[in-house]
Amino acid sequence: MNFRKPRVEDGAKLRELVANSQEMDDNSCYLYLLLCQDFADTCVVAELDGAIVGFVTGYVPPQRPSSLFVWQVVVAPEARRQGLAKRMLDALIRQFPGEKLEFVEATITPDNVPSRSLFNALARSLHTEINYTPYFRADHFGNFAHDPEELCRVGPIGPERE
Repeated sequence: MNFRKPRVEDGAKLRELVANSQEMDDNSCYLYLLLCQDFADTCVVAELDGAIVGFVTGYVPPQRPSSLFVWQVVVAPEARRQGLAKRMLDALIRQFPGEKLEFVEATITPDNVPSRSLFNALARSLHTEINYTPYFRADHFGNFAHDPEELCRVGPIGPERE
């Protein structure tokens, strides 16, 4: 397995992986092109035999420059159940562009057991805490039916991060 920063040429493949996933919110191909072009330092792709089989997209919130906000974690069906999501997060943490990474954040719906398990495992491996607080209420999504999202915060992360 090879981990690397995405390139703009990867954008359509990332969008395709999301479109083929039943669990992920779908977004435009243009958004994935922007992520690969302008946010490559806070994203990672996983390749197996030259094919992209997973990715993590994220960004540094302007108000929290020592935080990495993880937006999507996607693993192709053929690469699941191998710990790939956690390994991609580890790779992304290692390539964090900021001076100091203190927190890894994400929003997660209360019933999303796989995502909660992933971030709980991340907190354990980093020997730190994990906290969940309300972030987006269901009514924030307007007419677009969506469950509420809680902010998951893993940290503080020490300098000995993997």
